[in-house]
Amino acid sequence: MGINYFKEFKPKTISILQKKGYNLNNLISDIVSGLIVAIIALPLSMAFAIASGASPEKGLYTAIVGGMIISLLGGSRYQVGGPAGAFIVVVYGIIYRQGFDGLLIAGFMSGLILLLIGFFKLGSVIKFIPYPVTKGFSAGIAVIIFVTQLNDFFGMEIKKVPSEFIEKIVVYAENLHRIDFYTTLVGLLSIFIIIFSKKITLKVPGPFLAVVFGIVSVYLFNLPVETIQDRFGSIPNNLPSPTLPVLSLEKIRLLLPDAITLAVLGAIESLLSAVVADSMTGDKHRSNIELVAQGVANMVVPLFQGIPATGTIARTATNIKNGAFSPLSGVFHSLWVLIFMLLLSPLIVKIPFATLGAILIIVSYNMSEIEHIKKLFKSPKSDIAVFLTTFILTVIIDLNVAVQAGMILSVLLFMRRIINITEVRELNLSLDKTEEFIDDTLEDKDAIYNKNVPKGVDVYELNGPFFFGVAEKVKNMLISLNINPKIFILRMRNVPMVDATGMHALIEICSSYKKRGITVILSGVSDYVRSLLIKGGVHEIIGEENIVDHIDKALELAERYLIKRG
Repeated sequence: MGINYFKEFKPKTISILQKKGYNLNNLISDIVSGLIVAIIALPLSMAFAIASGASPEKGLYTAIVGGMIISLLGGSRYQVGGPAGAFIVVVYGIIYRQGFDGLLIAGFMSGLILLLIGFFKLGSVIKFIPYPVTKGFSAGIAVIIFVTQLNDFFGMEIKKVPSEFIEKIVVYAENLHRIDFYTTLVGLLSIFIIIFSKKITLKVPGPFLAVVFGIVSVYLFNLPVETIQDRFGSIPNNLPSPTLPVLSLEKIRLLLPDAITLAVLGAIESLLSAVVADSMTGDKHRSNIELVAQGVANMVVPLFQGIPATGTIARTATNIKNGAFSPLSGVFHSLWVLIFMLLLSPLIVKIPFATLGAILIIVSYNMSEIEHIKKLFKSPKSDIAVFLTTFILTVIIDLNVAVQAGMILSVLLFMRRIINITEVRELNLSLDKTEEFIDDTLEDKDAIYNKNVPKGVDVYELNGPFFFGVAEKVKNMLISLNINPKIFILRMRNVPMVDATGMHALIEICSSYKKRGITVILSGVSDYVRSLLIKGGVHEIIGEENIVDHIDKALELAERYLIKRG
């Protein structure tokens, strides 16, 4: 058991190098793939940082430090880590309320949470988040990213843009007259280049071509378009010395909800990216060590003044498409970003904000996954309601509120479905045979019309989970039945579980029949449900021998009891 446990937590880097070996061709493949991914990561990392309310170099620090740790320690062969669009809304809110120091603390705490989730193998819990909820907040984040970029994309130069969505729209509407023609033109042409460059070449990433276009056009034509240098000045050409964030109990308490949100978002994004990578390559990731790696990365990144990091689908997919061999391609991606920062920082600061805005607008569109949303609207109305609730609350109020509301609504709607399928019905010899078929093609051999039910025996069947949502309804129905048989058989072959409320209701039902002199037999009880009934004390009311696993045993018992009674 111990060996399997540690095998599950072995980084993919070690596994690949042990099993596959590593030669010069593999090294070249990883270096080249890492270079191409870094070309994409460079503008994206800065754009994500700026959109989050941080300075551009913070995104570069994250790609360098976080990306390297995620690739070295992670459980996916091709995963590439760094800042992600999913974090923008949360990070911006934290910086807006608690400052950048608050973000460093929240990021460190989220790393610790991810570390614990991975070590305790709780990654599967993330899979319980319903699809409409994840699509709802993803689409909501995409809308917020899109709207946030409009100021830079159109060159309105609004100094203080509100954080609230509605107020932001109002401010934009009031400043439409400030839209700058040259900035908008650069932004539109950047979008055009990103979209249509794929038809010309797949070797050079569209965002990189857009960045080159933006820098060259602004420089050659001396366009009055704001650049990174205009707003932030220079970018440091070195990594900062690691420093610990100043912690306090008050800040930890205030930032814990945000840290949990960052951890959940990071886990969802990284595991989803790993699954996509598996589907593209046939490889199989290790989810728990992947989350451990995400945790370590997010605990180390704040020491270097970085923003939260996670595995990203776009960069991971690019890594695969360009021939990466091992996780070392992700390490080389980080090293390339570091080289770019060290050598090209005077050039990097010439990137116009209109181009970065164009890149993020494309990111927001891809993140929204419009086609998936169209398919979701063909789902049951309850799923659509969950999606719309999560989406609207993400945009209008807050991501934390949206996810909580979406989860609660999903649970309530699920309970309603379960309640609707749970029923109690009387079984008798006059039933039409089609009423007791297991499915549309197979006849139920254990149907009551195939059995010899003695006179004085009534048979009822309970179908579905017997839990707090239906317990009161079932209890009232069975207790109020106007029947007076000598033996009452309750079939439970289709009852997969009984909770404490259902157990209490069943005890009251059995006690009520016992007072009326009616013997109760529970039939078709699975081993699991039987153990629950005995733990709950049902056998103390009706006798353990009256809890049986098949209708034939129940009918035999009923005949013996009838003979004894004479």
